[in-house]
Amino acid sequence: MRDAYRVAQVRAAERALMTLVPDGALMRRAAAGLASVCGSLLARYPGQVYGSRVLVLAGTGDNGGDALYAGALLARRGAAVTVIAPGGKTHPGGTAELLASGGRIRGDAAFDRADLIIDGLLGIGGRGGLREPFDGLARRAEQARQAGATVVAVDLPSGIDADTGTVDGPAVRADVTVTFGALKPGLLVDPGARHAGTVELVDIGLRPHLTEGPAARAPQRDDISDLLPRPGPESDKYRRGVLGLLAGSDRFTGAVVLAAGGAVHGGAGMVRVVTAQAAAAVVRQAWPEVVLTGYPEAEKELLGSVGRVQAWVAGPGMGTGDGPAARLAEVLGTGLPVLVDADGLTILSQQPGLLPRTAPTLITPHAGELARLLGTDAARVEAGRLEHARRAADRLGVTVLLKGSTTVVAAPGDEPVLVNPTGTPWLATAGSGDVLSGLAGALLAQGLSPAEAGLAGAYLHGLAARLATAGRPADGPAEAPIAASDVFRALPAAFRSL
Repeated sequence: MRDAYRVAQVRAAERALMTLVPDGALMRRAAAGLASVCGSLLARYPGQVYGSRVLVLAGTGDNGGDALYAGALLARRGAAVTVIAPGGKTHPGGTAELLASGGRIRGDAAFDRADLIIDGLLGIGGRGGLREPFDGLARRAEQARQAGATVVAVDLPSGIDADTGTVDGPAVRADVTVTFGALKPGLLVDPGARHAGTVELVDIGLRPHLTEGPAARAPQRDDISDLLPRPGPESDKYRRGVLGLLAGSDRFTGAVVLAAGGAVHGGAGMVRVVTAQAAAAVVRQAWPEVVLTGYPEAEKELLGSVGRVQAWVAGPGMGTGDGPAARLAEVLGTGLPVLVDADGLTILSQQPGLLPRTAPTLITPHAGELARLLGTDAARVEAGRLEHARRAADRLGVTVLLKGSTTVVAAPGDEPVLVNPTGTPWLATAGSGDVLSGLAGALLAQGLSPAEAGLAGAYLHGLAARLATAGRPADGPAEAPIAASDVFRALPAAFRSL
C-alpha cells in the first residue's frame, strides 16, 4: 500500500526527527532529492543539466528553502538558475547558498525561456486558492508548461489542500511533484491529484516517527492480488459464493445484463438474477450461466422465491416505484451483505430510514447520487471527494465507494480512506457503473468485507478498462473509446494480470 498522512501527522514526525539530527539536515535531504529528480528531468534536453534554464518560484517558508537549496545544487551542475521571490524575503540559508553557487534573484524573469520551473511558493500548510502575486505566477507557469517547460512542485502544488485534495481557486499544475517523507492525501485524490502529475516520494527519514495510522491508502498490484479469493480442491459453486442480483425492469434491460457480466466474471460460484420478464429474456441470451427468477407479484415474497444467496446487489435499472422500493427494503432487512447502486440509491435518498443496518453494506454512488444522499450538490462532492465520502460513511453507517475521476472507498469510523489508482477517462460511459456493482457484489459474496470488495472491484474495473483500450494497431491511437461491455470482457485478463 502507498500510505498518505495528514499534515498534522507529518509535522509531528518532522518535529520528532529534528531533535535527532543537526539543524537544517531535513531541508538539505529534501533539497538533494528534489535536485536529483529535477536533474533527471533536465537530462532530456540537449546538453543535459549543463546550460539548461531553471526558474525557481520561492516562497517565504521552508518550502521556498527546499527550492533554493535544490536550485543551488542545480547551479553547481551548470544550470542557469533564476529565482523569483514574490513574498519579498526568502530563506536566508537557501538564498546564501544559491547566490554562492551562481544563481540569481530577480524581481521578474522570462517564463517562456525556462526549461524547468520549480514551484516552491507554498507548502503543505497552505489553505485556499492562490492570491496575487502567487496567482499570477501560477498562471504564467502554466503558460510556460503549455509551451514545453516542465513544472516541478515542491512537496505539493501550491494552492492544493494537502489533507483533502481540494482546490479552492487558482493553483499550480505540475508535471511532477516531489514530496518529502510521506505521501499526502491531496496528492492521491482529485482534483489535487490532477494538479500533482507524477508523484515522486523522497525518503528523508520520517517513517519511524509516523506513529499514527495513515489517513489514506492506495493499493498496489500485490495488495489486490492478496485480497482476491481463489478456489481450492474442495470448492463448489456454493462455497465460492452465491450472489443475488436484484436489477433490471421491462424498460431498462441493459443494466442487469451489464451487472450480470461483472458478476459472472467476478469469481462468484453462482449468480441468481431477479428481474422483470423483458429483462430476463435478454439476460438469458447473454448469460446462460445465471439462474433467473422473475419479480414476485406480492410484496415480501422475494426472498422465498430466490433460493440461497450469500450477498445481494440491488439497484441497477430496477426503477424507483413502490415495487422496487419494497423489494429493496426486503433485501436490506436480511442479515446478508448488500451492495446498493443506481436506482437503489435514489430510493435510499427518498427513504433514508432504510439505513443504517447492522449487516455489511456497500453503496456505490457517483457524485450526483451522493449529493442527494447528503443533501448537498454534486459540484461540492466533486470538489471534496475524500471529505464527502468520509462524511457519508459516518452519517449513513455504511461503506461508501464514491465513483469518479478518483474512486475512493470510505468505511465508517477511523479507518483510512482507500484510493483506487487504476482507471481511465474512457470509463465515463453509460453502464460502466453497472459492471462495477456486479463485480464488487461477486467479491462480497465470496467473503470480502465491503471496503475490500469495493477496493478490489474498483481496481480490477479500472484495470480492465485500461486493458480494453489497449491492443489497438501500432499506427493507431494509444487509447480508444470503450463501451461498458468491453470492460466485463476484459475482466478475465485483469484477473490474470494479478
